[in-house]
Amino acid sequence: MTGSPMSVSTARTPYMTKNRFGVSLLFLMNGFMMGSWAPMIPEFAKRLSLSEAELGLVILVFGLGSLSCMPVAGSQIARIGSRSVTLFCAAIFVPTLLLITLSNTVWAGVITVFLFGGLTGAMDVAMNANAVAVERGMRRAIMSSCHAFWSLGGLIGAGLGGLLITKIGIYGHAVALTIIAAALLAVAWPRVMVDRPHPEEERPKGGLPLTPLPWIIGLMALFSMVPEGAVLDWGALYLRNELGASVAVSGFAFAAFSLTMAVMRFAGDLVRERLGAVRTLQVCSALSIVGLLIAGAAGNAFIAIIGFAIAGIGISNMVPIAFSAAGNMPGLAPGIGLSVVTTMGYSGILVAPSAIGFIAEHTGLATVFLFIPLLHVVVLLLSRLARHADGASGH
Repeated sequence: MTGSPMSVSTARTPYMTKNRFGVSLLFLMNGFMMGSWAPMIPEFAKRLSLSEAELGLVILVFGLGSLSCMPVAGSQIARIGSRSVTLFCAAIFVPTLLLITLSNTVWAGVITVFLFGGLTGAMDVAMNANAVAVERGMRRAIMSSCHAFWSLGGLIGAGLGGLLITKIGIYGHAVALTIIAAALLAVAWPRVMVDRPHPEEERPKGGLPLTPLPWIIGLMALFSMVPEGAVLDWGALYLRNELGASVAVSGFAFAAFSLTMAVMRFAGDLVRERLGAVRTLQVCSALSIVGLLIAGAAGNAFIAIIGFAIAGIGISNMVPIAFSAAGNMPGLAPGIGLSVVTTMGYSGILVAPSAIGFIAEHTGLATVFLFIPLLHVVVLLLSRLARHADGASGH
């Protein structure tokens, strides 16, 4: 095991600091905006008279926006620091859902969704880079809890969204969520850590690293996130169609997965400090493999739900560790490493659902959930490469 310097340092700051609170609020705000978008989609499709296929293309535009803006954010973080990039992106991000709601033509809808996706992705890279900077300053792990705040924001946004749309209409909802997001940003703004770019760090031409390590860590993030997307998009359908669950019970697949993942993300930093990033990643990978195999081999919905809950415990801290490792690679500006890893990781969420649908049509979803753990076997085998995630206290 690679020992964690975070666990032995005597110079660490208190558990919660101004900078940690600031970056946590940014994760909460970003998650809240993403969660708020979900209940808006049916009305958006109806307003612009989009078929399911056309809506699918518009949602793909969201993904293309994210993937195209993530590398741009990474190069700007290397040049001017993560605070400036995060706050700039967040400020423009706040009104995007209001603009989507005011879009009355397909082209206006496509442009605003691309902007929404692009700023989501750019802010994602920048706030993760800022979280890495806070980790370094605090000499303790905080990445898992930051991602837990994102999950919490998504839960609040999705839960509140349906209620507000019912009570005050789609425009009232858009104005309310914009005010809430602006308020979160206003509170976070003075508390976000000021970081400086490091001129001595490698600045590859074109913003792309020339060493293999960031790309391998990116592959680990990709392989960590594909199963997450599989449970999100196909878990309920698997319970309903192949295990005979009712509509109500089938929803528990992702609910159980999300609950255990959120709880373990809040606990993940403490686990990482105790075990170190490498050992934590090994334990998490093993748990997710076991959980997904239980779900895939389940004879009934109850056993499958237990399997998904165990998988949630495992998957919870795999991506945060990959992001910490990306931001702490020696000789590489944090924004560059993070832009590669986030772009590769999130491309898994975009590409996996359609690929899984194609495979499932020929083999069934049970087979998919039995074979997807192979991706986490690869992560387990590569886990020692995540040792730089413990480097936050060494800078």
